Amino acid sequence: MKFALFTLMMNIPNAVTGESWTTQQKFQNVLKQAVLAEKLGFDAYGVGERHGKPFISSSPPVVLTAVAAQTSSIRLLTTVTVLSVLDPVRVAEDYATLDHLSGGRLELIIGKGNDPRHYPLFGISEEEQWDSLSERYALLKRLWNEENVTWEGRFRTPLHHVTTEPRPYQQSIPVWHGSASSTRSTELAAQYGEPIFSSNTFHPQAKYKALIDHYRERLAYYGHDPKQAVVGAGAGRLYLADTSEEAVKRYRPYYDAFNATASAQHNQSPFKDLEDNIKNGPALVGSKEFVIEKILNYHEAYGNQVLSISVDGLTEAEQLEQLERFAEDIMPVLRREIPSSIWNKQEVAVAER
Repeated sequence: MKFALFTLMMNIPNAVTGESWTTQQKFQNVLKQAVLAEKLGFDAYGVGERHGKPFISSSPPVVLTAVAAQTSSIRLLTTVTVLSVLDPVRVAEDYATLDHLSGGRLELIIGKGNDPRHYPLFGISEEEQWDSLSERYALLKRLWNEENVTWEGRFRTPLHHVTTEPRPYQQSIPVWHGSASSTRSTELAAQYGEPIFSSNTFHPQAKYKALIDHYRERLAYYGHDPKQAVVGAGAGRLYLADTSEEAVKRYRPYYDAFNATASAQHNQSPFKDLEDNIKNGPALVGSKEFVIEKILNYHEAYGNQVLSISVDGLTEAEQLEQLERFAEDIMPVLRREIPSSIWNKQEVAVAER
């Protein structure tokens, strides 16, 4: 199994200390996280996209460029790029630039996002989100793979003989499809024969397994081998301690603070409290033995090769503690137990341009 650390750059007062970070302090914390993740052997670092409080992650390509400048080998992910509201020309240019500046370490995870506040900001309705995502992605692929593109659609002005610059550094920038709630996302991924990344955050395992199963079924429909499917999955929340009782006690204030935000409430999670989430949901809160067993259980259901975790909201000292515990106690076991076919080669296939 491979491992990604990601951040949505949520900036709220610390639930235990009451400390509030300035925006600048949060940006610096993100950079420290990324450097630490590479040092500890994580395979990838991801930055999500949100457009409104309490998140400050409105510009993932800018943040990931800063991360690229301070790291050398870790893969860089977008978790996710809200392509349903973005101009594909701008996306093609920004991320091709990041691809060069990172030496070809970029991988895009696209999706429609789960925060309805971004739709009025960018001039589309929530009802149009899936059609918008599909159309914009088809154009983005053409802009990266072709020159002199002529195109016409619903969600932006027509293009006539357009070649975006710079061209990507990699021969093909890898794209994953973020999947949280709808078969529209798994259908789009299957259509292109591309990997999916399940959010696996707010609902019981069965909901996400159904989407992953649908993805594999539709891969076969489109002529792709479902045995070659590549799946990543999130993990809800992470908090490790010597005993599960201690982990629950220490993490509870953070859990309650996050669930009190409007963003969390929008997701309408069915879990009534932390214990319910740990028992019936994806939360990785407990002893190392408990967490390893739970990750293996979810892998059996999903067949995922990548697991992403986040330590946002904790103090910097706790972030360090949790990432070190995870790297020392969890990652080595799961690397042995679960094979992964991705991110095994260090060399990058570079476009000849």
